[in-house]
Amino acid sequence: MIKNAFAYVTRKSLKSLIILLVILAMSTLSLISLSIKDATDRASQETFGNITNSFSMEINRQVNQGTARGGGNVRGQDIKKISDSKDIEYFVKRINSVADLVDHDIIETDETLANQSPERAKNFKRTVMLTGVNDSSKETKFVSGAYKLVEGSHLANNDKHKVLLHKDLAKKNNLKVGDKIKIKSNLFDADNEKGANETVEAEIKGLFDGHNNGGVSAAQELYENTLITDLDTAAKVYGYNEENAFYQDATFFVKGNKNLDKVIKDLGRLDIDWREYNLIKSSSNYPALQQSISGIYSIANKLFAGSLIFAGIVVSLLLFLWMNARKKEIAVLLSLGISKAKIFGQFITELVFVSIPAFIGAYFLAGYTGKILGNSILNKVTSDIAKQIARQSSSSQLGGGAEVDGFNKTLTSLDVHILPKSMVYVVIFMILVLVVSLLISSSSILRKNPKELLIDTK
Repeated sequence: MIKNAFAYVTRKSLKSLIILLVILAMSTLSLISLSIKDATDRASQETFGNITNSFSMEINRQVNQGTARGGGNVRGQDIKKISDSKDIEYFVKRINSVADLVDHDIIETDETLANQSPERAKNFKRTVMLTGVNDSSKETKFVSGAYKLVEGSHLANNDKHKVLLHKDLAKKNNLKVGDKIKIKSNLFDADNEKGANETVEAEIKGLFDGHNNGGVSAAQELYENTLITDLDTAAKVYGYNEENAFYQDATFFVKGNKNLDKVIKDLGRLDIDWREYNLIKSSSNYPALQQSISGIYSIANKLFAGSLIFAGIVVSLLLFLWMNARKKEIAVLLSLGISKAKIFGQFITELVFVSIPAFIGAYFLAGYTGKILGNSILNKVTSDIAKQIARQSSSSQLGGGAEVDGFNKTLTSLDVHILPKSMVYVVIFMILVLVVSLLISSSSILRKNPKELLIDTK
């Protein structure tokens, strides 16, 4: 049977080549689609990290207007109640405050200087924004990619009087990692309701980079004039400590084996005035990223399904023509007493001989073209999203802050390469398609007896 199958494949080389090329093309497309999906999974994991299984606690501005300056006023005791839940693995809480640099200057631009009144120039000449966190690596701006640590290390939970400085601000003031700076309460800040007049000396633990994508009206809106500090430092300039401070928001990371929606629902039973807060899935802060992932998935799924369906239709038609041309051969084999099962087995063997070089070729061809096609799909998807975001931005009040960077964030590249599991899946699916196609094309012929087949050939 194997000898006969090999002889037929080599004798009918043109027909065999046509089927080989069809299997090669469809296997390549299927392999590329699976590899693109796998690359998208890896890219989204690298981008999101654990964000996909986290949620944020923010104030409900319909009921809770926040601080005098409009910031969040999440109570620390309410954060603790959620963090104590057995379903929470860890959490990040954030304090936003304002302070002045002592003996150092902030960065100004032509735009910020033009928008600055004499009074503001006097009261906020050296004012910077402080973002106090217990883990800066999980801070929203770093997660979104708006900020990137370029030197030193991130702030940890046990840090006290430590700070991350923008590299441009450090350069302007001849500062480096390990140096100490002083920051002082700003008495003119609306959120300094206690009139605190504290001075904190903090060590520079790291430097970060990042620049505003949109325009700013005040120097304090510049990324360059933002300091990432530990919680105690950010709270102290307002006369508070970590325990009694008001927080901008908090992000909670749910244990990997827990369902995020169920955890959020269960937390609703805690003794917290939920009218003042909203619990928001952190993935909701990255709509463009979600759209880019789902868009690529959609195209990859259509490519995979389309390749299998197309392969099934084309191969079925080719095999149908192939079978019709072999009626006499089949009649002779049946007359010699060879069973229909063995004849069908020979057809399967013939397809195996044709498929093996097609699968090998598909592996190398997909490896060569996968990156090109994958990034073409990515560029198409992100281009469409960018146009959509532009339309939304033109009709909204979105600014140029880091949160907006998170809103606009999409996948930027796909590392498409062929994994062994993807090859196995393609081989299995294509074999199923080929077997089904062969069954469809040969069933009507194999049901006939030799005499009927010989009559059909006349």
